[in-house]
Amino acid sequence: MLIMYLVRKTHEQKPFYFGYVISVFMPKTGVYWLDDYGYIKMINYIRNTKFSAESLLLTSNGPLPWDSDEYLKPALADDPLLQIDVEELSEVTAVTLSPAADDQVSLLLQRATQAEDRAQRAEEALARAMDDLHKLKLLAQGLVLNTDTSRGPSRSGAIAELREDEDEAYFSSYGHYSIHEEMLKDKVRTESYRDFMYRNMDIFKGKVVLDVGCGTGILSMFAAKAGARKVIAVDQSEIIYQAMDIVRSNKLEDTITLIKGRIEEIGLPVEKVDIIISEWMGYFLLFESMLDSVLYARDRYLAEDGLVYPDRCNISLAAVGDTQKHSDRIAFWDAVYDFKMTCMKKAVIPEPVVEMLKPETVISEPVVIRTIDCGSVTVSELEFTEDFSLKITASTFCTVSVMFSTAPDCTKTHWKQTVFLLESPIPVKTGEELPGQITVHKNRKDPRALLITLDIAGRKQTYSLQ
Repeated sequence: MLIMYLVRKTHEQKPFYFGYVISVFMPKTGVYWLDDYGYIKMINYIRNTKFSAESLLLTSNGPLPWDSDEYLKPALADDPLLQIDVEELSEVTAVTLSPAADDQVSLLLQRATQAEDRAQRAEEALARAMDDLHKLKLLAQGLVLNTDTSRGPSRSGAIAELREDEDEAYFSSYGHYSIHEEMLKDKVRTESYRDFMYRNMDIFKGKVVLDVGCGTGILSMFAAKAGARKVIAVDQSEIIYQAMDIVRSNKLEDTITLIKGRIEEIGLPVEKVDIIISEWMGYFLLFESMLDSVLYARDRYLAEDGLVYPDRCNISLAAVGDTQKHSDRIAFWDAVYDFKMTCMKKAVIPEPVVEMLKPETVISEPVVIRTIDCGSVTVSELEFTEDFSLKITASTFCTVSVMFSTAPDCTKTHWKQTVFLLESPIPVKTGEELPGQITVHKNRKDPRALLITLDIAGRKQTYSLQ
């Protein structure tokens, strides 16, 4: 058996204590003295390898199995066994061991068992405390939201309930500069915001503006130039540190205040704001669920007569007939270098494709399936089921359904179009109606991802946008 105990080690020649050390007794090899580092290595070794005491009975003479420096790295975050005060524990009566002293072994085994029980209780208490902290956070968010019930039943939703560690990957992706460069170079996107604010300075003059998910701060600076008295820019990603430098470089630091954090978790330096601006739109409009955060900010901080921009958005659906694209993406798997890979179709089809479509491949009139009023919509209304009917404008095969975040016949944007491939083309004729139903809801495992189910002409397929 493995027995660990604490003693005050006495120098072999001089009768004084020179420090606290840990001793390990293993029947085959006797007593080993461990310093602080040795103790840490041993704990991490046991954590990593799940080594049992029985297996250590087989350990032969030689180096301890946890002797490598790799075991200095904690195997368990906030490990209670690595937070034990060795000095405090070592105040127990010192003992001298002889491997053959059964009574001493029993005593040490009892003490080891008691220490293990204390550590287990500490781990359980820590787990309960973390769970209680998370529940307290959700309760506080609920209390904040419930202080203003004039806007109806909008609730915080799954995004607001995410812990910071659960949402880290999303915000980390916006810490990379390339994504901001792509968005800034999207002239349709950026100039639309700029032109709206510059042409409507009477709306912004003297107002307090909140920019949710500010990124590099471009919208905040547009608002400041449009006459806003104060702009509060919020972003959780690391890009906000660059935004701070950008704001200072443009001498707007007296107008723009930047705050790092999730809008659901931080506090603002004002009670209410007059205007909320945000570039929250994702692929398929709703991907990434950033609109949830904008609605949280609206319900929590927007003044009674306040405004949200963009104020209205549409999601439209159209049919596409592109047999070449269908062949390249779906039929391709029927014969790959003379090998059948048809099973891959089941994996490929559920993944929507985000790309630029050729306008001439659109074979129906677009139909609006959802209109979102950002001033009144609730989080629950972002999940929906709608019936639709597509009026066909060309006799061909319908191979694709597409959601327009921006239409194919307009200037290209970084949103492109979201394409849902059909497993088998549907023959259609000019003038006929192609009926269907679409259901959109969040992925419960990842609320920033979407599950979209299309039922067209009796053919049903669920797609995962993530």
